[in-house]
Amino acid sequence: MIANPKNQPMAPEAYLEWEAQQPLRYEYLNGMAYAMTGDTVPHNDIALNLYRTLYSHLRSIGCRVNVADVKVQVSNNGPYFYPDVIVSCHEQDQRARKLIQFPCLIIEILSPGTAGFDRGEKFRAYRRLHTLQEYVLVDSETRSVDCYRRNEHGKWELTAYPPDEDPDNGSDLEVHFISIDFRCPLSLIYENIDFPEPSPDLP
Repeated sequence: MIANPKNQPMAPEAYLEWEAQQPLRYEYLNGMAYAMTGDTVPHNDIALNLYRTLYSHLRSIGCRVNVADVKVQVSNNGPYFYPDVIVSCHEQDQRARKLIQFPCLIIEILSPGTAGFDRGEKFRAYRRLHTLQEYVLVDSETRSVDCYRRNEHGKWELTAYPPDEDPDNGSDLEVHFISIDFRCPLSLIYENIDFPEPSPDLP
């Protein structure tokens, strides 16, 4: 993402009013609005794979799933983000029209330019959402999923797919989203995704 052209701090209310009139999506953090840049084709395909995989299961249990263009509010004062995939089972969010406030699962698809922000400052902000139970990072460059889960003591624990000690695990490894009691093979998340060839080692 990139800062808005005016590069001027805005109050949350001003941001919401201003962004509603813009042709682009803008996230809001620490008083600043940031334009959302375009994604790669694999990034988009992974998001759609996740949506198709989750939709039927979530519909059957009364939850909703949205992709990319739906905003999540961390608090009235922000931040405001556009997750790649967001799931909410909260009654109030079922009637939402402008934003989601009570997600249980957020998925961000990593790209080289955003991975540090998604793992760092964005995750710190998301942890303020008291309903959030899982934060999932899906790599778009390699077959790798990191799932952070809030345990019964409120601490966040990491489960990696494939495990760090077995990075060559096959594509049929099963990923488990505990917050919505859903399992699917890793291969389904990465269906029809071609990864870039590794660069040859220089002498």
